[in-house]
This record gives sequence, structure tokens and C-alpha cells, in this order.
Amino acid sequence: MTAVQKFSSDRIYLILGALFITSLVVSNLIFQKFFYWDFFGLYRFEISVGVLPYPITFLITDSISEVYGKKKANQVVTLGIFASVFSLLIIMVADAVPSTSWSPVSNEIFTDVFGATTIAVGASMMAYLLAQYVDIYIFHFWKKLTKGKHLWLRNNFSTFLSQFVDTFAVVFLLSVFGELKWELFWGLLLSGFLFKVLIAVIDTPFLYLIVYFLRKKFNLEPGEELPES
Repeated sequence: MTAVQKFSSDRIYLILGALFITSLVVSNLIFQKFFYWDFFGLYRFEISVGVLPYPITFLITDSISEVYGKKKANQVVTLGIFASVFSLLIIMVADAVPSTSWSPVSNEIFTDVFGATTIAVGASMMAYLLAQYVDIYIFHFWKKLTKGKHLWLRNNFSTFLSQFVDTFAVVFLLSVFGELKWELFWGLLLSGFLFKVLIAVIDTPFLYLIVYFLRKKFNLEPGEELPES
């Protein structure tokens, strides 16, 4: 790899990492709003808006896994953990300081919106750690098994299982800590998992586009990864 290609690959990796961390942190901040979506009258999804940016993280880790390798994908996951912890500390400090009498957002409103963030981020990080490492492990297991072929297969197989692990863990922990009522558990689990499966299927063409672009840019054969630096 030339010096120019090395610089370009590092820059793209940083961009993907930034998108990954942003999606992860934002999903932890906005999770308290829930919405519904009638899927062509076939099924009514009732899920947190926090799941909207979350599938992007799996698309990015799969893209990095395919081109940059397992080690680089795990590095991004670890950076996401540090970013989540750091954002949590900032929110805790912001929640602790008193608001002025003229502040547009009072202490009570701020606490209502972000007060559960500590538990949410803690639960999300535990689930996220498990799910992301499961996703990366299964992705590379199928990559080795298929000898670098059938990208759609390892993308969806790894994402389906890891998304179930993530959805179950998050809903279970939030229910245990009293942030969600137990009677909502199965409905949120099913809606969250089915929504993420649907998004995983939809994002498969985008994964092919990203991988195609990177392979062409760095002259990589199917299944070939960039050399570690």
C-alpha cells in the first residue's frame, strides 16, 4: 500500500468511526421517546426512537470488519464505549448543577429527559458490548467458512443474532431497573427485534456499496482485507 492509500484508508476509517460513535451516543440520549409505525397494515411497531440510529452501528462495524479486519472493528467498538461513558459523565454534571430562575429548561424537565440516562447508558453499554462482539465474531466466522464469499449471508446472519442479543438485553435490563413496565417486555422485544431485522435486510445493499467502493479504491480482491498498521 502506498503512502497516499494509507492516508486515505486512515481517513475513511476515522470517518466511519465518527459516524459509529455519533450513532451510538445519540441512540442513548434519545431513547425515552417511543413511536409507532404501521408496516403496511401487517404489523404495528412500537419502539424507542433510540433504535433509529442504532442499526447504523452494525452496518459500519460490518463494513470495517470486511475491509479493515476484526481488530479494527473491535477498536471502534471499544472507542464507542469510552464515548458513551464520557457523554454520561457530562450529562451527570449537567444534571447536578442548579438551573437559573430564567432558564428555559428547568431542573425538573432536564431530569425528566436525561434522568434515566445513567441507567439507560449502563444497560445499553452492557448489551452493546455483548451484541457488537457477537456480531464481529460471527461475521468473521462466516467469512472464514465461506472463504470471503456471500457477503450478504455473513452480514445478515451476524446482525440477526447480535440484534436479538442487544434488544433482549436492553429491554430486560430496563425492565429490571424499573424504567419499563414488565407487561411491555414481550411487545417491545418483538417490535425492536423485527424492526432491526427489517433494517438489516434493507441496509444490505448499502453494505455492498460501501465495500465495493473501498475494494475498488484500495484494489482489494473479494474477501481480502487491508494490511494492519
